[in-house]
Amino acid sequence: MRRFSSSVVVIASLAACQALAAEWNQWGGSPQRNNVPAATNLPVEWQPGEFDPETGAWKPETSENVAWVARLGSQSYGNPVVAGGKAYVGTNNGKGWLKRYPAATDLGCLLAFDVRDGSFLWQDSSEKLPTGRVHDWPLQGICCAPLVEGDRLWYVTSRGEVKCLDTEGFRDGENDGPCTTEQLPAEDEADVVWVLDMMKELGVSQHNMCSCSVTSAGDLLFVNTSNGVDEGHLNLPNPDAPSFLCVDKRDGTVLWADNTPGPYVLHGQWSSPAYAELGGVPQVLFGGGDGWLYAFDARGENGAAKLLWQFDCNPKESKYVLGGRADRNHIIGTPVVHDGLVYVAVGEDPEHGEGVGHLWSVDPTKRGDVSSELAVHVDDPTKPVARRREQAVIATQGEVARPNPNSAAVWHYPGRDTDGDGKLGFEETMHRTCGTVAIADGLLFVADFSGLFHCLDVKTGSPLWTHDMLAACWGSPLIADGKVYIGDEDGDITVFRLGRDLEILAEINMGNSVYSTPIAVGDTLYIANKSHLFAIRAAATAP
Repeated sequence: MRRFSSSVVVIASLAACQALAAEWNQWGGSPQRNNVPAATNLPVEWQPGEFDPETGAWKPETSENVAWVARLGSQSYGNPVVAGGKAYVGTNNGKGWLKRYPAATDLGCLLAFDVRDGSFLWQDSSEKLPTGRVHDWPLQGICCAPLVEGDRLWYVTSRGEVKCLDTEGFRDGENDGPCTTEQLPAEDEADVVWVLDMMKELGVSQHNMCSCSVTSAGDLLFVNTSNGVDEGHLNLPNPDAPSFLCVDKRDGTVLWADNTPGPYVLHGQWSSPAYAELGGVPQVLFGGGDGWLYAFDARGENGAAKLLWQFDCNPKESKYVLGGRADRNHIIGTPVVHDGLVYVAVGEDPEHGEGVGHLWSVDPTKRGDVSSELAVHVDDPTKPVARRREQAVIATQGEVARPNPNSAAVWHYPGRDTDGDGKLGFEETMHRTCGTVAIADGLLFVADFSGLFHCLDVKTGSPLWTHDMLAACWGSPLIADGKVYIGDEDGDITVFRLGRDLEILAEINMGNSVYSTPIAVGDTLYIANKSHLFAIRAAATAP
């Protein structure tokens, strides 16, 4: 029999209690979305361990500083969330946790694990839509993170539904309603409280997938619907369907909705909302599929949306074309609120490849069109050019971009000619990004899809350093405990010292691509690669 000293038992018990007490309950940890938790004693070095090539079983004896590993599907894009003693991750059904859905059955899966040991608790299953990849791309699973408050969880499924779940599942012996028609109310199944089907009830037609990490303020739940183009990538099946929603999170009632991007959506709308009181007004911020950032009064007005301001995040002469050649992009990352300003960058579907990007700092106290430029006619600068989907300003048609006197732009970072040769080299360019910025100690960090990791002065937007990770990055940085963590498609987690000078502390390969964003809760890192969720803690001894 293996024996343990009493001190080891006490330490293990304390670690379990700390894990249960700490939380990071949504994407970015708060409605402001800045992934900067107050974590301590986070490890710099660890070994994820090996896996049996035949059974896939983890070999804990080959790991270092890893408390546990939980099996996910075969492709995992949902960022982990930890709350109430549970870790939640969006993935596909590659593991086949439920007997009624073998691993060969393609599903979107939201999985819940016990943070003490990584044991599986329950799964919410989203069967594939019959319309196929135009709405529900094969094997992509759940691509967002849930919001957890108390014994309730809200998230957006791959079927275009906003769901509210009981965090205890059926383990509490109850079937919470009003939805009580679950197919199998077993302990390893999710207990659904209510469902808002955005496709059936609101006419939404998401492109390829529905992905939004919701946030809230009081009883208000904010959702980006993912309404997008058809299979031909040219038309919107329903441009009048809402892009942005405010829902009563108690029962799923739509309180207000807005379809502002309308027919101007370029491709899809996969950004997530942020919320903060800014300039004395509760503002919800949405990144649009047209490349504009929109701010609404979170309360709405007489049951309708109340737009406060809008900001075009692309230069007016930029153009959207199919096939990845565009220099006009939409917004995939999430707006971040920090010290009264808003930060957001533009991006594209990774399938469309690399391209130029733009990162902005915006003052949210102005109103109306607060873009940096206005599209006007050359012969009459007071006459605005009518809104277009693909290109705002066409010079050959007598149109020009003029500085906007009402601009809310604090700074703009398309890159910086640091060597003074009159052009932007690869490492001097801000490229398209799927990611979201993280800000701490006067520094802003963001990764782009071309694999560059940028560090900027948050006040001025001036670049301090750039690091080439030599692999595409889909995720966003974590800043915690004086360190910065970022993952890439090669499966590497690069750890930097938080500072104005480039200093790499470690580079650790996780054995599989890391498409999600690391989070930290208490003294534990949670990192999901394509197939596993790792709980990483200094001096941890795996069971």
